[in-house]
Amino acid sequence: MADTGTPDARAEHRWPAAIGLLVALGLYAALPSSFLPWLRYTVVGVGLTMLIPLVHLNPHRFHRETRWSKNVATGQALLLVAANEVALVQVVIRLTTSGNSDGPVILLAALQIWVTNIIAFALAFWEMDRGGPVTRRHAERQDMPPADFRFPQDEDHDAIEEVAARSSERTGWVPSFIDYAYFSLSNSMAFSPTDTMPLSTPAKAMMGVEAAGAFVLLALVISRAVSLLN
Repeated sequence: MADTGTPDARAEHRWPAAIGLLVALGLYAALPSSFLPWLRYTVVGVGLTMLIPLVHLNPHRFHRETRWSKNVATGQALLLVAANEVALVQVVIRLTTSGNSDGPVILLAALQIWVTNIIAFALAFWEMDRGGPVTRRHAERQDMPPADFRFPQDEDHDAIEEVAARSSERTGWVPSFIDYAYFSLSNSMAFSPTDTMPLSTPAKAMMGVEAAGAFVLLALVISRAVSLLN
């Protein structure tokens, strides 16, 4: 994949996604020592190492993309998703087998895993939809890959005037990392799509995995919290 364009104000800012990644890696690294420390430190080290060339390529805004940078960025997100799913399985086992003395530590770990999951899936959604952050901002709409997600702005062009004024058709709007972070959060709380709908099979599979994990985690956390109070 060649360089996709020259700098312009349309390009998405680097730092919302970078800060999200650093927060997720920090929360993942801070899990209790019983959560496979060798895996956690390896994932954090690899994730930070992968971030260095990506920041060098696009330090402030996403102007350029190559085949290797796209593969690295996507792999970085999927690595964090996969590693955190392993931690989710571990915390589920701990929630169902450990005694009340470990309760507060396990509940805090569950919160860390839940927040990390939201950010990790947001990064994965952000990288996969319509070719990723560079293609979404620099390619003409007819040249973009098919959308994986449908946002409200994508279908508001025929609404009342003040709503239609913010539609994709009127403004050229395309989603940014904040949009993917919001619907990842809502998917983890509602356990289903809210305002953003998955369109492709991979998008549906990923949203299903995220929602299922969040549901199981929340159910067990509530159960453990009740047992601690009693």
